[in-house]
Amino acid sequence: MSINWNDYDPGRFYDELFESKGKPREASRDVFRHLQTLSTQDIYRRKKTADAAIVELGITFTVYSDGTNIDRAWPFDIIPRVICGMEWKRAEEGLKQRLKVLNLFINDLYNNQDIIKSGIVPADVITTSKNFRKECIGMTPAHGAWANICGSDIVRDGDGTLYVLEDNLRVPSGVSYMLENRKITKRVFPELFKDINIIPVDDYPAKLFDMLTSIAPKCDKEPEIVVLTPGVFNSAYFEHAFLAQQMGAELVEGADLFVDSDDMVYMKTIEGLTKVDVIYRRIDDDFIDPEVFRPDSALGVPGLMRAWKKGNVGIANAPGTGVADDKVVYAYVPAMIEFYLGEKPLIPNVETYLCREADQREYVLANLEKLVVKPANESGGYGMLVGPHAKQEQIEQFRELILENPRNYIAQPTLALSVTPTLTDDGNLAGRHVDLRPFILQGESSYCTAGGLTRVALREGSLVVNSSQGGGSKDTWIIDPEEV
Repeated sequence: MSINWNDYDPGRFYDELFESKGKPREASRDVFRHLQTLSTQDIYRRKKTADAAIVELGITFTVYSDGTNIDRAWPFDIIPRVICGMEWKRAEEGLKQRLKVLNLFINDLYNNQDIIKSGIVPADVITTSKNFRKECIGMTPAHGAWANICGSDIVRDGDGTLYVLEDNLRVPSGVSYMLENRKITKRVFPELFKDINIIPVDDYPAKLFDMLTSIAPKCDKEPEIVVLTPGVFNSAYFEHAFLAQQMGAELVEGADLFVDSDDMVYMKTIEGLTKVDVIYRRIDDDFIDPEVFRPDSALGVPGLMRAWKKGNVGIANAPGTGVADDKVVYAYVPAMIEFYLGEKPLIPNVETYLCREADQREYVLANLEKLVVKPANESGGYGMLVGPHAKQEQIEQFRELILENPRNYIAQPTLALSVTPTLTDDGNLAGRHVDLRPFILQGESSYCTAGGLTRVALREGSLVVNSSQGGGSKDTWIIDPEEV
């Protein structure tokens, strides 16, 4: 018996696969035709194939919140999310535009501060940001690129408009899961990859390597690139090891590196010392150099900031990049695009209320049950309030938090996030909310992945897509209908 697709109803939400009930979007039509031919038994046999592949490949993530710190198998849904290639071309341009401007902004902050002098961004927004690093003042990294790797989260609202929900610039994660999702889906639906022109994503490690090479100090040999990880207990350790292996780079911890008296960085190996030219660091600023930031850090490398400031090593992302990761700063990005480029944003922001502004704070406090409230520098879906789904005691708790520290909170409307068909535990299909995290690189040149990591809220009605809070993921297919 085949799954009855006519029973699938996305409700009032924009559906990524269907234009209307039973009618696929143009880019999805061939995918849908094939899925229609599969029996329920065949679909679930393929799901078991995917689950087995995840275990075989060791694709895991760690949840800290339950206190066990145990690796869990990556939650994956086999029904792909499809996006039209023509739509994606414009989104890609918008993401590159955004990262270019964010890098101009960060470089401006640590040098001339023209955007503050012009009154576009208030000075106190920066001086009160915990990620503004005075130690970086006067620095300009290679190609003016502070954020070499960015993962901007994109959502689609009820009318089909794409918005940037937030930018992740410090140590953005998830790209390994995007790549592994594609490998698994090729095992599950090999026939579709023969018949449909799905834009590949497997060039990312090569593009990452090229970008890292482009920020290396000048040398006569191929630069030595390392991936600096906090270690096996980090929730993204799978990704650190995966990317190092894919690039042919060394995976190192802080204790594997040291800075000599000439401010050069070396890696300890069984053959002796090897000079390091580029560090792709997956450690927050606070922990990278105990001489400059947290003196109790055992994760970083003493003297690393000295080596970087002297130009002896490239670091991606550069120290101090997190100042643009602040969700308060996010609200000013459209104005930044006009200020630095004289252009309009190609992808709009979600409407954002700054609790630091008295009039906007008053509105937020009066409408907490309708809004999503976020702290300025948290990630992973932690520390936020989803008003329509919150209990009254949670709403009152956030009211107190906002009044206590208004600078630390923003609020946004509760969007009617788009949905896409997802397999449920009871053997049916249901619409589940999704977002998308594309990955953009900037060094000597810029690059954007074809799609990205689609994260899906597996719990019915949930808007939280983070894997640490019950979310999963899907493969993302960018398809140009004219080329199918």
